[in-house]
Amino acid sequence: MRNFKEDESLNILNHSCAHLMAQAVKHLYPQAKFWVGPVVEEGFYYDIDLGDEVIRDEDLPKIEKEMKKLAKDGKRIVRHELSKPEALEMFKDDMYKVDLISRMDEDETVISCYTQGDFTDLCRGPHVESTKLLKNFKLTKHSGAYWKGDKNNKVLQRIYGVCLPTAEELEEHLADLEDAKLRDHRRLGKELSMFMFSETVGSGLPMWLPNGFTVRRILSDYIMDKEIANGYLHVMTPSVVSTKLYKISGHLAHYKDDMFPVMERDSDEYVLRPMNCPEHMIMYKSTLHSYRDLPIRIAEIANDFRFEAGGALSGIERSRAFTQNDSHLFCRPDQIASEIKAVTAMILDVYKDFGFDNYEFRLSLRDPNNTEKYFANDDLWQRSESELRAVLKEMGVKYYEAEGEAAFYGPKIDVQVRGALGHEFTLSTIQLDYQLPERFELEYVDRDGSKARPVVIHRAILGSLDRFVAFLLEETKGVLPLWLSPTQITVIPVSPDAHGEYAHHVADELKLIGMRVTVDDRNEKLGYRVREAQTKKIPVELVVGDNEVNNHSVTLRRYGQKQETKLTFEEAKELLLDEIRAKK
Repeated sequence: MRNFKEDESLNILNHSCAHLMAQAVKHLYPQAKFWVGPVVEEGFYYDIDLGDEVIRDEDLPKIEKEMKKLAKDGKRIVRHELSKPEALEMFKDDMYKVDLISRMDEDETVISCYTQGDFTDLCRGPHVESTKLLKNFKLTKHSGAYWKGDKNNKVLQRIYGVCLPTAEELEEHLADLEDAKLRDHRRLGKELSMFMFSETVGSGLPMWLPNGFTVRRILSDYIMDKEIANGYLHVMTPSVVSTKLYKISGHLAHYKDDMFPVMERDSDEYVLRPMNCPEHMIMYKSTLHSYRDLPIRIAEIANDFRFEAGGALSGIERSRAFTQNDSHLFCRPDQIASEIKAVTAMILDVYKDFGFDNYEFRLSLRDPNNTEKYFANDDLWQRSESELRAVLKEMGVKYYEAEGEAAFYGPKIDVQVRGALGHEFTLSTIQLDYQLPERFELEYVDRDGSKARPVVIHRAILGSLDRFVAFLLEETKGVLPLWLSPTQITVIPVSPDAHGEYAHHVADELKLIGMRVTVDDRNEKLGYRVREAQTKKIPVELVVGDNEVNNHSVTLRRYGQKQETKLTFEEAKELLLDEIRAKK
C-alpha cells in the first residue's frame, strides 16, 4: 500500500483533509476542541475533545456529508503567520492549542495557522489551495486516545480518514484497507485460537493457545534441525540474570531504558534479560579452547523480555515477551567470511522453504555523527564494517547501506522483508562483533601457543518466533501450508453413525505417521461441518461415506477449492506425506 506519510503530495492532501474533517466536526459539534491531526502511513487522524459526546459508527457518515458540503463550497485555504503572543491570544480559549503554542520556541519557530471559511486551526502546513480539491475521501474508523498518550489524561475521540486524488484511487485504497483487515495477525490469531492477551496477565505479554503453540513448536523443530545439520550446538540459559552480566557487556549502560526494572534480592540485583548473547559469552569462557575447536556455533530458542512503550505494542509483532531464534558463532578472524557465507546460505534456504521472495539485504552501519550510543572503538568499527562490506561484495549479493542502523556493539547485515501489508521489517540478521569478546576477555589458544581473541557473529534467521508467526499469518491470511498448519487434516464422516468408525480408523492411521488430524463426527449436517473446516482454514478435508468405507478410500477436498479428488486411502496418505516432507 502507498505510504501517505512519505509521499509529499498525498501528505499535503491528507493533512488538508484532516482540517476539512475538523471543520465539519466543529459545525456538527460546536463544543469541539482539537488536539493534533497528523498524517500517518494510511491516511490521517484527528484527536478531538467533544466534551461528553462519544463518536459512534453511525456518526461517521454524518461527518462525511458535512465534509462534502464544505468541499463543494470551495473555500480558499489561507495561511497566516503569528507571533507567539498573538497565537496565544487567538487560541486563548482552547487549552489544547495553548499547550502546543506554549511549548514552541518563540525565537526559532514560525507560528502559523490556516483558515478556510469559518474555521481556523493552528498548523505548520502546507495545504492545498482550496477545499474544492478535497473530493475523494473516506472516514475509516474511530477510537479513543489519551491526550498526549498519557493514561492519566482525558480520553479524546480519534477519527481516522483517507483522501486520494481520484475516486478510482480511493476505491482501490479502500479495497487494500479491507484486505489489510483480513490479514491483521491480531484478528487472525483470535479467529484461529492461536494466542491471546489479558490485562490481568499484563500488557504486551502474549499467551500461546494450543494451535499457536503447535505452530511455534514446528518452527522451533524446523530451525533447530537445520542448525544441527550445519554444526550448531543448542543450549538453554536463564531468563533472569544478575546485573553484573549486563554491566560487563555494556547493555545496562546502553540498553537500560528498554529493559524491565532491576530487581533486588539477597543483596544482589537481577534483571529480565533483553537478549542472551552475554550468557553465551560466559558459556564460551567456561572452557579453554584451541584454534582447532573454532568455529563454535552456539544456538538457543531463547525467551527474552523488553519493556516496549505501550503505544508501540502491536499483538505478537511487537510485544514485551518474545522468543528468539538466536545463535552466536565464535570464530577465528580468518573464518569470518566463510561463516557469514554459510549463514547467508542458510537464510536463503529457509526463505526458499517459505516461498519468500520480496526481500533485500541491508548493511547496517554506525551513525558517524552520533557515536555516543555505540561502543567507543573507532578502529574496530571501521574494521568490522569493512569486513562485512567485503563479504557482501564477494558473494555478489545486492545490498544497500544504512547509517545509524547498527547494533550498539557492531555493524550488521539485515535482511529487510516487505510483507503483504506493505510494511518493511528486519526478519533475519547477521552481526559482526569484536566488542563483546574484548569486554568478556574471551580467548583461544592459537597455532603458536599464544592467546588470541575470537570474533563473535550474532545470527538470527527466523528472528523472533512471535514476529515470524505474525508475518506468516498476514502473508497467508491465516491459511498456513499443510506442513505448518496446527490441524493439517480433518476427517468428516457423511453420517457420524454409519461412517464414524471408518473416519476414526483413517485418522488413527494418519496420526501414526505423525500427521495432526481431527475427526468431525458431530451430529450436524455435512455441509455445516465442511463449512466449519473452511472457517478454521484447515488445509485438507477427507470426506468418507458408503463408497469410501466399502473401497477403503477417501474424498479429498482442499481449503478454498470446490474440486474433489477420490483416492484410495493409501494414495491419499502418500500424497499428503510427500507434500509435508517437501514443505510445499
